[in-house]
This record gives sequence, structure tokens and C-alpha cells, in this order.
Amino acid sequence: MSLIDTVAIASVSLMSARADTLADRRRAENFPVALRALPRALRADLVAVYDVARVIDDLGDEASGDRAALLQAFRTDLAQVWTTGAPKADVLRALVPTVRRRGLDPEPFDRLVQANLLDQRVTRYRAFPDLLAYCELSAEPVGRIVLGVFGVRDPDLERLSDRVCTALQLIEHWQDVAEDRRAGRVYLPQEDLAAHGVAEAELDAPAASPAVRGLMAFEIDRAAELLDSGAPLVGRLTGWARLAVAGYVAGGRAALDGLRRTGGDVLAARARTRRRDVARHAARLIASRGAR
Repeated sequence: MSLIDTVAIASVSLMSARADTLADRRRAENFPVALRALPRALRADLVAVYDVARVIDDLGDEASGDRAALLQAFRTDLAQVWTTGAPKADVLRALVPTVRRRGLDPEPFDRLVQANLLDQRVTRYRAFPDLLAYCELSAEPVGRIVLGVFGVRDPDLERLSDRVCTALQLIEHWQDVAEDRRAGRVYLPQEDLAAHGVAEAELDAPAASPAVRGLMAFEIDRAAELLDSGAPLVGRLTGWARLAVAGYVAGGRAALDGLRRTGGDVLAARARTRRRDVARHAARLIASRGAR
């Protein structure tokens, strides 16, 4: 059996043999906010994209065996979407009609694989710019793919989308500080830990120390500022694209609300995002065309 055959089987296993299926993950994460309100064709294409992104992340985070080799094999199979149109993994075969309908480019998908390959060898980031460079691979491509699904190809709008998606990635990292630490990863920049007098060992505690709370307040505010700087994207879009992107931004703002309700204690329990907060922020965004 070839490695590509192995990764095709692995991707099916990751999709079907878990209690939290991809459908469950779509409901729980920021990526698919507002999907249910969209027309069926758009919804199907966004789901196809999401499922590929989710499998890439799962291969990098949860697969058994040599994750780097599995990611490289998936990368090879992913390229078949644009070359032969006949990849082996089911999740990639489902992507083929979306790519053809929407004229999507392979580069953003490849950057998602690169991000997960980086995760196999980099577990710490010295400074915030280093973390932002990682988000160029792990976060920005998602927004560019979503814009592509809606037929939006404008460099200025893509740059605003990059800010939104990087902010969403940072928010997810701040929600998952304890989980990431248990997995051996710390996305909080080392310079920030030092500046707030936080030793990494403090992230293993059952509850956050005052220093950790102060650090998290700083990081949460920084993510919020970045999200706000990209939010004018909503007002620059029209139709279904505006609704969808408003949903993504609203999901981020609601997640920030949840983080702030913890008072910076992201170790005792994962911050919860309330659906009513998502709806409230979405309504405000659409009414104000993305302004605060």
C-alpha cells in the first residue's frame, strides 16, 4: 500500500471514527459561522473547503504515526485536485467540483499543509511577529479561500480578510492555551511570557495565576484590536459574502466575550462562546457595515 493510499484511509478514519464528527466541528468552530443561512450551493462549497482544512489540521494534530509523512502524502494527493482531478482521499474528491465551480487556486490550500508541517517541528514562538508569520500559513489562507468561493478577488479586501482570519486564529489559540500546553505547544510568544513574569510551568496549573491573567488580558485585547481592524471588510462586501463574513467576525467577537468572562483564567475551563452573542454581534456588523 502506498503512502498516499495510507493517508486516504487515515483521512476517512479521522472523518468518521470520532465522536466529534466533522459536522459537529462545523457547528462548534468559527470557520462555519452563518453557513445555515446561505444558499445550498454556497453552503456545500464552504463545507467542502472546511472539511479539507479540518482533515489537514487533524493529520497534523491527532493522526497516529509519522504525521509529517502523512501530511506530505496528503499534500501530494491534494495537488491531484488541480492536475488529474482524481485524488484518492474522499474529502479531496468532494473538493474537486468546488474548485472547478469557483476557480479556486491551490496555493492557499498548500499553505495550510505547510502550517501543519511547521507544527511538527516548531512548538514555541519567540515574539509576536513570529506568531503572525505562522498565521500567514495557518489562518490567512482560510479567508482567501472563502473570498474565492464568493468570487471576491481584490487585494485590498484580501488584506482585510487576512487581519480577520489571523485574529480568529489568535482567539482560538487563547481559548486553547491549556490544551495546547498539554500537547507540548505554547503559542503565547516567549517575549510576552517574560514581559508579564509568567513561567511556562504556570500554564500547567489548574487555574491561572494573577500574572497569567494579566498576560491573557493583554493578548485578548491585542486579538480584539486586530479583529476590529479587519472588520470593515464586512461593509466592503455585498450579498451573501457580506452575511457570511459578518458571521465569521461576529463569531470572533463572541469568542472574545467568552474569553473576557473568564477574567483571563483560560486554564480552569475553556472559554464558552454564546450563540446569542454571535447573533447580537452579527446584527450590529450588518447594520453598521462593519464599523464598531
